[in-house]
Amino acid sequence: MSKEPEFLAKPHDPADPSPWLALYLDRSTPLPDKVKKAWLTDSSCASRQYLLPFLRPLARAFIILIQVIKTFLPRRWSHSKLLHRILAWGLKRFVSPEANWLILRHFHLGAQILSFIAANSPVPVTTTPLEPRNIDDLKDELFVKHDLNLFNFVIRLNQALRDAGVEMHAPQQVDFSMIRDPDLLLDDMPQGRLNFLDLQSAIELFTPLYQLMLTDNDFWRAANSLQLDETIGIYAAKLLGAPQHLILVNNNHPLVPMSTLRAGYRLVLHGLSTEMLHSLLMEMKAAQEGAEPPAPIA
Repeated sequence: MSKEPEFLAKPHDPADPSPWLALYLDRSTPLPDKVKKAWLTDSSCASRQYLLPFLRPLARAFIILIQVIKTFLPRRWSHSKLLHRILAWGLKRFVSPEANWLILRHFHLGAQILSFIAANSPVPVTTTPLEPRNIDDLKDELFVKHDLNLFNFVIRLNQALRDAGVEMHAPQQVDFSMIRDPDLLLDDMPQGRLNFLDLQSAIELFTPLYQLMLTDNDFWRAANSLQLDETIGIYAAKLLGAPQHLILVNNNHPLVPMSTLRAGYRLVLHGLSTEMLHSLLMEMKAAQEGAEPPAPIA
């Protein structure tokens, strides 16, 4: 059983207020309490405060060095399966339970959001959901497949829209049937003595490894997939007829790819954007299910 984080265990001191408590209690953006608690527990841990400031510049230096090294390697040099085995091993041995839980949730939420767009689109489009049950499931090259799924979905959807000569628009009845809270438990995540590394530090560490063991094309595609947050947000806004969730977009214009040096930081923003968009859809689903039927016309 995970223990209560310090910012919730300690009483509020007006002379020394906790910024983490303020963020937890704030309800200006949609996020379930259990997710916000896990996110802020991870964000307020010692490794993020003391280790991340040293890891981030080192990781970015390695990204530059690896880019130079890879100019001398064969263009198709790649070890994706080995990469995913190493990532799964590192997540199980060193990454915090909260970070692992959020990572696994991300696959489920991303699959649900794409399914939501597909189900409510004016044209038929297929999806390939990825819903790992545990960290070992990630060994099946799920990180790479996640990026491929996103680009393939955008291509299929927009090709179908072009062929049909239609634009995305709100349907008469929005289908939220695929939106649900993933049945993943925080207490099921590895909780050994070495599972201390926070989400951002883990991502910064893994990004150079990701770059080293994939082709340049695969790595650039993965980094550029983060630019599609706004694209997915616009799709959802058109289907919902409600633009308010665009406050969740963090990665700016999709036609202006950013440097891979900031891929780790942007990946964290991408994860948070996904959580918040899913939370908004959950709220709208609950509102739809709880809505009273219209009064009969006299």
